[in-house]
Amino acid sequence: MYDQEKRTLTTERLILRPFELSDAQRVTGLCNNYNIYKSTLTLPYPYPIDCAVSWIQTHEEHFNNNKSYEFAITDKSTNELYGAIGLTNNLTHRNGELGYWIGEENWGNGYATEATKAVTQFAFSEKHYHKVYARYFASNPGSGRVMQKSGMVQEGVLLQQHVFKENKFEDLIHYGIINPRQTS
Repeated sequence: MYDQEKRTLTTERLILRPFELSDAQRVTGLCNNYNIYKSTLTLPYPYPIDCAVSWIQTHEEHFNNNKSYEFAITDKSTNELYGAIGLTNNLTHRNGELGYWIGEENWGNGYATEATKAVTQFAFSEKHYHKVYARYFASNPGSGRVMQKSGMVQEGVLLQQHVFKENKFEDLIHYGIINPRQTS
């Protein structure tokens, strides 16, 4: 599933690979979407190409320093870029936060779930995490379904009305999964 040399994860339908600068235009096209913006914690809107370029330029150093791992979610057959999935690395606590987005044109196809399962397995098998967790806005229940289908369990609501976005406060629902191969 994980090719260490290429830094890719392969699933039934997807290849999760490092981003390349040549992906910046596609990333901009997918992220410059109000519906993506309102369901993500940190993406700006509008999303100019320099945001995509500067974001992609951080990936290799972060990966090499085990700070975080960002993958382009691409179609195994066509190489079409569908979205992104990333995982932070908290070495002290042996855990990390998973985050993802899929271009709206590809919502509902199970790509986020498939990628989440693969990156969670990568975290446990390759990076030896004890736990992976993720959060989503209560106003985006589809993201919660991705987490549930990926084996995560709801751990609670993070400080109700935790984030101010779009002139209102949003609850963040917290999910997590423990490495089944580790008990403590």
